[in-house]
Amino acid sequence: MRGLALFFASLLSAGLVHGQARVVLRAERLLDGAGNVLENRSIVVEGGKIREIGAGGGAADYELSGLTVLPGLIDTHVHIASHFDPDDRVHREQSVETREENALYAAGNAYRTLMAGVTTVQSLGNLVDKPVRDAIARGTIPGPRILTSLESIFVATGDPEAMRAFVRKQKSQGADLIKIFASESIRDGGGPTLSQEQLDAACGEARGLGLRSVVHAHGPESARRAVAANCDVIEHGALLDAETLSLIADKGVFFDPNTYLVFQNYFDNKARYLGVGNYTEEGFRHMERAVPSVLQVFKTSLTMPKLKMVFGTDAVAGSHGRNVEELVYRVEKGGQDPHQAVLSATSLAAESLGLGSSVGKIAPGMEADLIAVEGNPAEDITALRRVRFVMKGGKVFRNHR
Repeated sequence: MRGLALFFASLLSAGLVHGQARVVLRAERLLDGAGNVLENRSIVVEGGKIREIGAGGGAADYELSGLTVLPGLIDTHVHIASHFDPDDRVHREQSVETREENALYAAGNAYRTLMAGVTTVQSLGNLVDKPVRDAIARGTIPGPRILTSLESIFVATGDPEAMRAFVRKQKSQGADLIKIFASESIRDGGGPTLSQEQLDAACGEARGLGLRSVVHAHGPESARRAVAANCDVIEHGALLDAETLSLIADKGVFFDPNTYLVFQNYFDNKARYLGVGNYTEEGFRHMERAVPSVLQVFKTSLTMPKLKMVFGTDAVAGSHGRNVEELVYRVEKGGQDPHQAVLSATSLAAESLGLGSSVGKIAPGMEADLIAVEGNPAEDITALRRVRFVMKGGKVFRNHR
């Protein structure tokens, strides 16, 4: 990590990362993350936070004419350390790799993600996430704000008491949340793996310790058990029916469907994954069959106004920095309103992470996480592909206008 820190320190000294005590940005158009579209606004940033928003005019440190300013995007499901090894194959358990090398890969992924306009991610999860998270928080290396589960609960974790002990261990190690696998991978059919008692124990212990619980659940039974256990978020849901989606909505549980990028990335990089674990020919056939099902689940979800559907990509090796392709697909193929898609990746995503009072909106007192794009993503979601300016915590990391 020392070599990495020295490299990024050189970026700082070269002026590629800028931080000022007081900065004024002028936005031709502003999406505030609360559903409003504002024209000709000045944003005053001090001490890393937004101090005030006023009418445009006067001197500005950053004149963002011709661009739309919006809150930094929030991806609620990534695997920031997932990478390809030097042999151009996805990293395997048996691969010889030091923890420092793993951290370097994670830091590179984090940098690509930040440059794409994603200023906060939830990584689910890897032990190396912790030092990378902490280095970014210190300002040692550039990257998005990271929340991490560190490790995950599986059926092999054990009985309910073992689940509780695992949650306590994760809390003591510095986890921000608990990740729980309540169903098989979609490559194995997606069936339920944890009992109601196991989920009650895991999510109940997490809640008692002030940790959110994020549950991998593909089918109705595993999702229903997670809802009954008062878990916080359902991930994936490739096989969910309308009745289960309605239950998730009624109970106020967040839903992160991961509709496109994770599948397309696997298909694009099949040769790099095939033969590793459950990345078999049959596993790929399962994923291919899931694609239309996932799209239909997403379309059904859009008919339920109470359902809190957030932006998450399940970004793994090959997809870091391409996060917004998920949103483009949701709008172009899924039929989501583009402004609602933006809100799912800003204020609603922040709420799901328990960060609604600090990120996800452009308002006084919020963290100065701001991006600017060519075009208006509230009307044309592909504008999110054209990020020209990135500020996180009041520091400018990208300014390519």
